[in-house]
Amino acid sequence: MARPRKDVKFQHRGSNGKARRPSMSMSEISENASEPGSPTRNGALSKSEPATQDPPPQSEYEKKKQNFITRTIWTFVMIGGFFWALFAGHIYIIIVVTAVQIISFKEVIAISNVPSRARSLRFTKSLNWYFLGTTMYFLYGESVIYYFKHILLVDRILLPLATHHRFISFMLYIIGFVFFVSSLQKGHYKFQFNQFAWTHMALFLIVGQAHFVINNIFEGFIWFFLPVSLVITNDIFAYLCGITFGRTPLIKISPKKTWEGFLGAWFFTTLWGIGLTHIMSQYKYFICPVNDLGANIWTGLQCNPNPVFIPKTYTVPFIPQGLPIPATFTFMPVQLHVLVLASFASLIAPFGGFFASGLKRTFKIKDFGDSIPGHGGMTDRMDCQFIMGTIAFFYYSSFIAVHKTSVGSVLEAAITGLTPEEQVEVFKILGKHLVNQELIPSKVLEYVNAQFKR
Repeated sequence: MARPRKDVKFQHRGSNGKARRPSMSMSEISENASEPGSPTRNGALSKSEPATQDPPPQSEYEKKKQNFITRTIWTFVMIGGFFWALFAGHIYIIIVVTAVQIISFKEVIAISNVPSRARSLRFTKSLNWYFLGTTMYFLYGESVIYYFKHILLVDRILLPLATHHRFISFMLYIIGFVFFVSSLQKGHYKFQFNQFAWTHMALFLIVGQAHFVINNIFEGFIWFFLPVSLVITNDIFAYLCGITFGRTPLIKISPKKTWEGFLGAWFFTTLWGIGLTHIMSQYKYFICPVNDLGANIWTGLQCNPNPVFIPKTYTVPFIPQGLPIPATFTFMPVQLHVLVLASFASLIAPFGGFFASGLKRTFKIKDFGDSIPGHGGMTDRMDCQFIMGTIAFFYYSSFIAVHKTSVGSVLEAAITGLTPEEQVEVFKILGKHLVNQELIPSKVLEYVNAQFKR
């Protein structure tokens, strides 16, 4: 009978018929024990390699201290950058507003982008940015054409773009709409239409309102800076008054807000608005509409000031004689408008913040993002600014703006509403008028008429 070979090993089975786990050899044990951090049989760590300990967790005080330092540094950075852009000229402030609206749009859209990636809907994000670009092209074009039509309508290349701007913008939107419908996937219809509606809501609340903020810049820096500063002042004093003597909760969606802080901020915001307007109205750089995008604080602007910046004397009726109360007061009419704007900033604009708070609670997030270290997202800082800028624009257009015929509006009417023959006739009549006013020599008109007869 042949003997079994020495190198053949048999698996020993227990009583349950399962193979018993082979035991480790001493060499394997010693090898494993020599690895960094490998436990030995008694649970002790290898003496050759000391155990690596995690750093102690940061205390709550250290976290608040670090956040306060970061927040303070970035606050001064933002303030410094803002005032640099303000003094550098209108085009730089427009760039700042454009960057703010793009970042805010990105933060709001990012809330709903995560589910789209999970569903492998690759075109959702691209469509969001396409609609953003289309909307900005339309709104920026509307502003540029309105305020600079005297330049655009006399340029051979820009004239077709200006006269057909709305049709071009609409066709760009239609392209995106068709692409969206073509990208619909079975099983994701409800989600994709929710995304479509979410994108349009973001465009309306962010890009649409930023359009009015930019129009405020074109109308004069004071109509941009005043609403911005009123919101900031109201926010600061709402906090200070709230922590000082705030007792009564204001609204459930924002439990830290109090009635005392709400009303106290209204008072101090009004005082700030009156003082700031008095200072800014002394400089034409702040009160003149834009007629030169290259202007800055050193070159300044020239214009005939709006009548609201010219002091007027008002008589107070029904004051009995003999009382130590003046019967007349002299101040700029814009001071009365500041009272209204300060009330809007104190009573209406905070609801933009309440809306943003409700939106964050809906999605269970603390901040919209981390675009600004120590402050959270850009939207967290601008939630009240967008609605305040919109209010300021419509109030200015309705009660303050002086509507008069401009060179741009006359050119627009002549170019778009008259035939070439009628335009020539207008030119001849206007030339004759200028000769009669002795503004141009008669030989110039004679030469031009001779050229037309050829």
